[in-house]
Amino acid sequence: MSKKLVIKVTAGSDAPERCSQAFTVAAVAVASGVDVSLWLTGESAWFALPGRAAEFELPHAAPLPDLIDSILAAGRVTLCTQCAARRDISEKDVIEGVRIAGAQVFVQEAMADETQALVY
Repeated sequence: MSKKLVIKVTAGSDAPERCSQAFTVAAVAVASGVDVSLWLTGESAWFALPGRAAEFELPHAAPLPDLIDSILAAGRVTLCTQCAARRDISEKDVIEGVRIAGAQVFVQEAMADETQALVY
């Protein structure tokens, strides 16, 4: 049984270092062969939209679009249902490969056997 990693990122441009750390850890884990599920909540919800990650800047950090692409290539990215609704974001608005799901799915993933959950 392989180990899984569920990461919830609550920060966006409002807390750029915390945001970048979450995406970086997710991308490194994916590159290491870990089954990764990244959840976009709070201000990070905006990064589910095309082009928004390109607006994010943090010195000495990997470009957010590159990190998102690597996570989507071998992992999962989920936008919180309530966070999407509060921002008027729908399934048709998000980057291809991003799903919208709620707390029930997050809890199910986080509580699965051999799973580590992190919140940034």
